[in-house]
Amino acid sequence: MHIGADNRYEQMSYARCGRSGLMLPRISLGLWQNFGLEKTLEEQKEIIFQAFDHGITHFDLANNYGNPAPGLAEENFGKILHNELSSYRDELVISTKAGFDMWPGPYGNWGSRKYLTASLDQSLKRMGLNYVDIFYHHRPDPETPLEETMGALSDMVRRGKALYVGISNYQEPETRRAAEILKANGTPCLIHQPRYNMFERWVEDGLLDTLEEAGVGCIAYSPLAQGALTDRYLKGIPEGSRASRQGTTVQGRYLTEEKLEKVRRLNEIAQSRGQSLAQMALLWVLRKSQVTSVLVGASSAAQLKNSMDSLKGAAFTQDELDTIEEILQQR
Repeated sequence: MHIGADNRYEQMSYARCGRSGLMLPRISLGLWQNFGLEKTLEEQKEIIFQAFDHGITHFDLANNYGNPAPGLAEENFGKILHNELSSYRDELVISTKAGFDMWPGPYGNWGSRKYLTASLDQSLKRMGLNYVDIFYHHRPDPETPLEETMGALSDMVRRGKALYVGISNYQEPETRRAAEILKANGTPCLIHQPRYNMFERWVEDGLLDTLEEAGVGCIAYSPLAQGALTDRYLKGIPEGSRASRQGTTVQGRYLTEEKLEKVRRLNEIAQSRGQSLAQMALLWVLRKSQVTSVLVGASSAAQLKNSMDSLKGAAFTQDELDTIEEILQQR
């Protein structure tokens, strides 16, 4: 069994998640990448132990995480949890999601009550858990009535399979309506998980204000734009990187020459602040009062430590924010 560092809670800051009793670490660990077969189980343990020993209590999963087979991330996390961290279960916030394609046929995708119920049952079995702390609907379903999807989430809480529920990838109008339905059901929406980074700022166009008004927390995923907002691509796309792999969306979404030039200029600001670009990018997302936590991935314990060190950075001056804004708006 892993023995957690005695000073783990002195190394992390926490924020209240919306109008709830739950505190989340300002940096949480996502298991989207590197927790299937990309890394050995020992390498995965090293990352998870590094996180826990530095006060990261929140571990974020989904039914379809894991390469090459959906569900592998939950299986591997479950093994590590039960073999190494089971005595700390009550100190952990474990979340999972359902909403993307998971198994063949009409009941393995989207947002029906049947799919969500079956998916959470399968996730609990893979992780060896009786309940998760947060269960999300992973994306809006254009066909299923929102009342059915939110009703299924509420039922998960009533049945003791989840303590809280949330939504992910919902636009502002959908978010407002989902929060209203969940509140009426007596199971308030705890949290929203949107994509948010320097290059993708749609949440600033009303969603963050709606979350604040509704008392819903926010955890931003892809805050580093899948690695684009790091020093990895300052000199172009290196061979063997995620962006160089066939079929990836990273290059087209984030690594146009226009964006790479912005990355280089942003890196200069980060260096002047005594930070890495990644650290500055994380702190930039956390500058918004509505953002409870940022969700980071990690391919190594060292990379995770670099992300956590972002919290040591000084608050932005207005001049720095203005300069960053000028760079991001430039065409």
